[in-house]
Amino acid sequence: TGLPEVRAGRAVAAFALSEPGAGSDAAALALAARPAPGGDGWRLTGEKCWISNAPEADFYTVFARTGEGDGARGVTAFLVPADRPGLTGEALDMLSPHPVGALDFDGVPVTADDVLGEPGRGFRVAMDTLNLFRPSVGAFAVGMARAALDATLEHTADRTAFGAPLKDLQAVSHQVAEMATRTEAARLLVLAAAAAHDAGEPGVPRRAAMAKLYATETAQYVVDAAVQLHGARALRRGHLLEHLYREVRAPRIYEGATEVQRTIIAKDLYATQETPA
Repeated sequence: TGLPEVRAGRAVAAFALSEPGAGSDAAALALAARPAPGGDGWRLTGEKCWISNAPEADFYTVFARTGEGDGARGVTAFLVPADRPGLTGEALDMLSPHPVGALDFDGVPVTADDVLGEPGRGFRVAMDTLNLFRPSVGAFAVGMARAALDATLEHTADRTAFGAPLKDLQAVSHQVAEMATRTEAARLLVLAAAAAHDAGEPGVPRRAAMAKLYATETAQYVVDAAVQLHGARALRRGHLLEHLYREVRAPRIYEGATEVQRTIIAKDLYATQETPA
């Protein structure tokens, strides 16, 4: 029932996977889903942390351990409205300006009707969701890179130094050319990953990881280079690049850190190599 509200812009959703002790190692999550008295569902007890849109979200996709196994096994996904008794949250003061918070679950009631997918198989729900999210994070990163590049093109064309526009200095123009090339490569990787996901092609996890990895690392490079070419003016509060410089750092961590993406890519490459023809 929540998806139509989200699509209509009347509700905010959040993806509650990470915990204080389970970030990159998502399978180590410890939020417990214990059987409720009388066998009517479960009670969620534990914490979630670093959750985008928390605590303002209207409902959360929550991943909890229901006890069918260790690691990735035994994790169940639940759709939990924010007004469930026992669920509280607080905003975290982060470097980037978008809302990120922590959630506390104190015996929050959930039932079989709240389960997404099947009990004990929620980790697959999480991974499938990340395969969709990662290209979208890549698209966000490409947008930041493009904004920084556009600002740099304008600035270096208009700004005069040493008797000529900055763009006439080869060190500057070659830097801008590199920024543009990497941004375009990132854009194409993101488009290819999104198209593969929509078409149900093989290798989606690897392609999603490549898009997220390259786009976020590229955005960091392009924004940093743009700040350098703008000089001190880019460090003033309120400047576009000051905003981008704070915003661009987080995507290299969330939805799977850069190091996690490289691990996913490498595992898939070697698994493909070992598969008999």
